[in-house]
Amino acid sequence: MDQLDTVVIGAGVVGLAVGRALALRGHETLILEAEDHFGTQTSSRNSEVIHAGIYYPPASLKAKLCREGRIQLYDYAKSRNIEFNACGKLLVATTEAELPKLEAIAENARLSGVHDLIRLSADEAHALEPEVVCVGGYLSPSTGIIDVHGFMLALLGDFENAGGTLVCGTPVVSWSVEANGFVIETGGADPMTLRARRVINAAGHGAPRLLQGLSAYAPPCPQYFAKGNYFSLSGRAPFKRLVYPMPEAAGLGVHATIDLSGRVRFGPDVEWVAHDQDLKVDPARADAFATAIRRYWPSLPEGALIPDYAGIRPKIHAPDQPMPDFRIEGPDRHGINGLINLLGIESPGMTSALALADYVTHMIARTDKASVIAEI
Repeated sequence: MDQLDTVVIGAGVVGLAVGRALALRGHETLILEAEDHFGTQTSSRNSEVIHAGIYYPPASLKAKLCREGRIQLYDYAKSRNIEFNACGKLLVATTEAELPKLEAIAENARLSGVHDLIRLSADEAHALEPEVVCVGGYLSPSTGIIDVHGFMLALLGDFENAGGTLVCGTPVVSWSVEANGFVIETGGADPMTLRARRVINAAGHGAPRLLQGLSAYAPPCPQYFAKGNYFSLSGRAPFKRLVYPMPEAAGLGVHATIDLSGRVRFGPDVEWVAHDQDLKVDPARADAFATAIRRYWPSLPEGALIPDYAGIRPKIHAPDQPMPDFRIEGPDRHGINGLINLLGIESPGMTSALALADYVTHMIARTDKASVIAEI
């Protein structure tokens, strides 16, 4: 059997972006997806928000790739006629006690290279969003929303036009390291045995599980699941912009987002669960949502919250641990030539996708160059 150049495991937004970047650079690339369609997990169960990059530690990959990826994403959406709305976001403090946290976020944003935040008094915030009650806030004009499915379709089109191949309904059931690469056994309706010089593990929730089945992989990769529930609002939309309270542990608080049709959703919250298949929204959570929402929108009508959908954040930290950075591993970390792991790619993974793909391709270029030098 001929050896493929590169296999990407996982056809979410990040896997598609990485596959596209590799194919455009001339790599023979195959994307394997366990589900029957691309982008059916985390990529289709999020807020569809283009993040500005204000929350993440300034020296982190999350901060760097979110900032770079946001610029790339807006440009890409314009060039591909992907629907988006740069509606902006209002970040609010609802009590005087929250003001220091609000200012700390603004300073963190500045240190991370985000310089367009606009400080608002309570009156100025009210003038922008009359339904919002707060003691102060910041406007993030570079935050927006995008049609994520349209984004993934465009990535897939570029990938296939560059000679790449996507195969869905093809889970990886086992894989191993051999002298010059990897042997991959797939399941599904048409099982295959593949050989590849390089593997990019972009399987989202499945990425740590894949590593558990790779005997050559030594570092531990913990896995946890934080469910995010969403409720939609019945009735008219009260806001023109996204509205975010102060962030909470493991999430950004129960915020208000607006989809491209103008429908308002609230969420996600943070609910730690045992597995990644728990996707039903419990209607009983509406009371806790209402309490959180009324801190910045006291006029939320009774009974206006409707259970909508849920997504699972692919966490690599426990509930009592601080949120880590993206974990992007190459051979220099795990010692396996040709393997790159993308682990813990939760928010802002969608915003960062194009920049993350560039980061991976640069890793590969450095590794290939080092291999050539070593052979000489």
